[in-house]
Amino acid sequence: MQLDTRAQTLLKALVERYIADGQPVGSRALSKISGLELSPATIRNIMADLEEMGFVSSPHTSAGRIPTPRGYRVFVDTLLTVQSIDELTVEAKMQLRLQLKSPQKIISNAAQILSSLSQFAGVVMTPRHESIFQQIEFLRLSEKRILLVIVAPNGEVQNRLLLTDVDYTPSQLIQAANYINQHYAGLGFDEIRTRLQGELRQLRDDMTRLMQAAVEAGSDAMAEGGEDMVISGERNLLSVTDLASNMTSLRKLFDLFEQKTSLMQLLDVSSKAAGVQIFIGGDSQLLPVDEMSVVTAPYEVNGKIVGTLGVIGPTRMAYERVIPIVDITAKLLSNALSHT
Repeated sequence: MQLDTRAQTLLKALVERYIADGQPVGSRALSKISGLELSPATIRNIMADLEEMGFVSSPHTSAGRIPTPRGYRVFVDTLLTVQSIDELTVEAKMQLRLQLKSPQKIISNAAQILSSLSQFAGVVMTPRHESIFQQIEFLRLSEKRILLVIVAPNGEVQNRLLLTDVDYTPSQLIQAANYINQHYAGLGFDEIRTRLQGELRQLRDDMTRLMQAAVEAGSDAMAEGGEDMVISGERNLLSVTDLASNMTSLRKLFDLFEQKTSLMQLLDVSSKAAGVQIFIGGDSQLLPVDEMSVVTAPYEVNGKIVGTLGVIGPTRMAYERVIPIVDITAKLLSNALSHT
């Protein structure tokens, strides 16, 4: 729904004032801060139209109005002027903390930087581990019980127990291990899975089943052991009145941090889009709390998108400041990880 210039100006002024002080904004205040030479009656009529269209709401009859999720969406998509923060200072501060560290430490530092600069919670989805193996072995433990030993390229060893329908002989297990090591060593289990169907037809069915079981177990084993995401500064949100004043919202928020499923889904969606994305509670089905927003951006390693980072805060956040913080951090993290 298109808004005329006057309505856009008033909505922008209302959202900015509400973000600044958290109080409903009345027509008299809007006439002063909007810069429009309009009578109070005209402003009231425009605000009534904005309320009817769902961009603002009145929490109390006599008080002013506040933005709705739909109003925030129009604001961040079309009306927002991103603040030009001192990028050199911010970059120097962040680069100092991102250099000369292990990838895990760099990611942890990035989450801390996002939190400290925004004063909200910072989150970084870690790069997905490719389930690559260097060598596997099958060890017969007893009838229909086999130990799968997986050696990663870095020398790390994972063990998994396989329960089979067939009692394989030691020579059959050696044959199966040799076949996998010869044809698939250095590949990821996901890639092996797609090639198995066409390449194992010449083997007996029971051997094919053993290899398929090994691939499934190996993929699960190699995917374990690392955090899906790093979150920093959750406690900052306890001091945000909009979130902390509602126990139901606060409980949902920390359930989001604890269970992580919805947050992972949101970050995964973000990784498929270019640039900064803004998710607003009440407007996005991926957020369980209406008073919460998430600003995200994907990051890369050697030109390939491997994860997403962002800031989690209230819908009443200073988007013009948070957006460049997220954008700069994503670029610096990409650069740091590409040179480790």
